[in-house]
Amino acid sequence: MIAGRRVVLGVSGGIAVYKACTIARRLTEAGGAVDVLLTSAAGEFVRPVTFEALTGRPVLTSLWESGRALSHIDLARSADLVLVAPATANVIARAALGLADDLLTAVLLATKASVLAAPAMNDHMFAHPATQHNLETLRQRGWTLVGPDVGPLAEGPSDRPGRMSEPEVIVAHAVRLLRGATSELRGRRVVVTAGPTREQLDAVRVVTNPSSGKMGFAIAEAAFSRGADVVLIAGPTALPVPHGVSVVRVESTDDLRSAVSAHVGEAAVLVMAAAPADYRPKTRAAGKPPRGNADVALTLEATVDVLEATASNRGSGCVTVGFALENGRDIERARAKLAQKRLDLVVLNSAAEPDAGFEVDTNRVTLITKDSATELPLAPKAEIAERLLDFIETML
Repeated sequence: MIAGRRVVLGVSGGIAVYKACTIARRLTEAGGAVDVLLTSAAGEFVRPVTFEALTGRPVLTSLWESGRALSHIDLARSADLVLVAPATANVIARAALGLADDLLTAVLLATKASVLAAPAMNDHMFAHPATQHNLETLRQRGWTLVGPDVGPLAEGPSDRPGRMSEPEVIVAHAVRLLRGATSELRGRRVVVTAGPTREQLDAVRVVTNPSSGKMGFAIAEAAFSRGADVVLIAGPTALPVPHGVSVVRVESTDDLRSAVSAHVGEAAVLVMAAAPADYRPKTRAAGKPPRGNADVALTLEATVDVLEATASNRGSGCVTVGFALENGRDIERARAKLAQKRLDLVVLNSAAEPDAGFEVDTNRVTLITKDSATELPLAPKAEIAERLLDFIETML
């Protein structure tokens, strides 16, 4: 996701250094060139060779290394992102004062790249007015902060912020800063719906479908990584919420309609990847009727068409994307939905393919506009999400 981008990872001295090892690894796996700057205090916790093995690149530890008199300037100029993790109270204070008394603070003072910091310290140290003042100073200079979280510290349990955020969260924010710099989605509101809805037969039985929500969740995660402000409206699913995404939980199709109506007004993009139940019981039984041996007849009625019902709530210029799961690749039927529901794009896939659609990790789709039909080959849903967002960005 960040191939060819250069990240300077500044590691300062705190017990959370062990998490920085995972961060270095994850950023390298994502394609980044990661240059680690290890402060002398951080070197008391972990040796440079650890980061060299994880990144495949030399680790810098001092301003005074022979032959590297201008390393801090070279790194500051070439970096696409400077990430400080952990950011101790000490390095935060020195950065806020504009000191440049070691390699890391010299790079921070010389760089024009975005800076992301993950504070990590004792909870009393974090709450201290001096630390809060320093963090506010850095925010005003354009730094992005992630965390700290509430959780156990080295010295024991805590119910106040101080614990460094987990590596996956920090990496998600780092990727967002790198990708968002060139994305049309940066700073725009993207609303994504995902998963099934459920219509109650009685207190415990429901009418639903086997949608897992994987496609919608992948789209939400990819949109966040491109700098979008993402609202994920999710039906019943056990999937973890992507980092940085605001989630709105819904149960029924009518709940979905209400949530979309409430959030779509400020959206630049609406992606309706949810699979709402098309029918609901006309009457709902009270409690839980006991099971008998006789057959039970149900009378069903159509649920609301969410796209049609919320069309008037869309803001001017909102790019609206619908999903169409058909028995085959019926492009003409998909184009009819395009016009009927006032869509800019329909993502068509087939219910007849075992490796695409519901409850699998892959998908094969066709992107349909009024003028074109672009078929994407079978791929992981995360890759389909990226290709879809590439297409949406051209529409923006």
